[in-house]
Amino acid sequence: MARGDQSIDHLLRRAGFGASTAELAAYNGQSLSAAIESLIEYERLPDDVDSKIGQSAYVGITTRGQFSPNTNIDDARQRWLFRMVHSQRPLQEKMAIFWHNHFATAYSKVAGAFGSVQGVRMMAAKSGELPGPQGQLELFRQFALGKFRELLVAVARDPAMVIWLDGRTNTRTRPQENFGREIMELFTLGIGNYTEQDVKAAARAFTGYNVQRGAGTDNNDPNTYYQFVFNANQHETTAKEFTFPIYANGSRTIPARAAAEGLQDGVDLANALALHPQTARRLAGRLWSFFVSELVAPDEAFLAEIAAVYLQNDTALKPVMNHILRSRWFWDSRYYYSRYSWPAEFVARSIKEVGWSGFSVDTARTPLVNMGQTLFEPPDVNGWELGRGWFSTGTMLARMNFASTLSSNQRFNLARDVTATAKQTPDAIVQYFLGRCSPTQYDGEPYDALVSYVGDGLTWTGSDTQVSTKAPSVVRLIVGSSEYQFV
Repeated sequence: MARGDQSIDHLLRRAGFGASTAELAAYNGQSLSAAIESLIEYERLPDDVDSKIGQSAYVGITTRGQFSPNTNIDDARQRWLFRMVHSQRPLQEKMAIFWHNHFATAYSKVAGAFGSVQGVRMMAAKSGELPGPQGQLELFRQFALGKFRELLVAVARDPAMVIWLDGRTNTRTRPQENFGREIMELFTLGIGNYTEQDVKAAARAFTGYNVQRGAGTDNNDPNTYYQFVFNANQHETTAKEFTFPIYANGSRTIPARAAAEGLQDGVDLANALALHPQTARRLAGRLWSFFVSELVAPDEAFLAEIAAVYLQNDTALKPVMNHILRSRWFWDSRYYYSRYSWPAEFVARSIKEVGWSGFSVDTARTPLVNMGQTLFEPPDVNGWELGRGWFSTGTMLARMNFASTLSSNQRFNLARDVTATAKQTPDAIVQYFLGRCSPTQYDGEPYDALVSYVGDGLTWTGSDTQVSTKAPSVVRLIVGSSEYQFV
């Protein structure tokens, strides 16, 4: 069962979470350029995927009472996995998880400060479904391909981030340096491109950034919410001097301002950092690793091109991603399957390719933890350890066990789908499922082992009994193989 155009397959693995055979069929007859445009211009497509939750044609969810992804963290994780599998806007969802790692914020600390309901609201609440502001994940969707400088300003005012990096204790008499440091070290310039003087000045620029209760009195009440507030009386008003330009005229100093106008200090600094050439190069490097290759160091020409597009477009990511997805590097066959699959990517892609009828995304929550990725819970401010860091004996076993759980759940559907031609020989069975799934090419020895497994101890007749026994087992071996762990 061929998956069709390998270029489309590559595009959807990288700019999305893979594709089911039905999704691939929708691209039949569409040019590669048109496919890229449909991914980039996702706002032309409806964002109605959440309305499909609970419908029989889609992967299931598991409820414990009322399904409440705005206030229950397990339900929020299920909703996000559901979106990864079924969204018509896969690139938006892919960028959301990219930003989630870039601006790593953990639910546990936010919930520890304000309780579980408020923690979920701040991390995952969908705009308009409850009173108050949207959660951080929705912020990442909103700015997925927007201007990075606007995203950076929004993140500085995001309640979850304020709590995560201790902005509530950042006052004019005792500036707290956590956010001021991380906005340079992790979010923009990177280590070696700022000084301790810059950290102290940045902390002062963000003094007064805080959160306050916007409505309600009970943190367990879903209608209670917290929102960003600028406490002018806690803002440090003197001038802040940096070692890099803040303004277009080259000035490195944020001027002294009245306390009531102090909110602008943080905006000016965020804009300066977003527009800094080093930030442009650093983001280009991260995008190379996420969309091109983790196995090969970024090409200097790529970094220069992407940084230039970024700066020429006022930090907008849409033209940046358009350039990447049409670049010679993205389409260089040497870079196919040269990125290690994140656990969430692995789960969403395997569900798409193996099937989901009668399967619940809730089944994937614990396996994801065992694979090393708990959504809304990056381990620290650095985010997850990417690349080979995803893999150990334990985490690989977790992937193999998930492959077994999924293929066993889908065993009747897998056997039913095998064509008459594919039933004829063990080799044909293996070819069918290699075509249905999308691993990198098997070498001769692993391929021969798969074929031998299908026919082991049997006089192969292609009977329904043989196929129903071997089909899920072959899929389990493919999805759990090393060849399937790359995208």
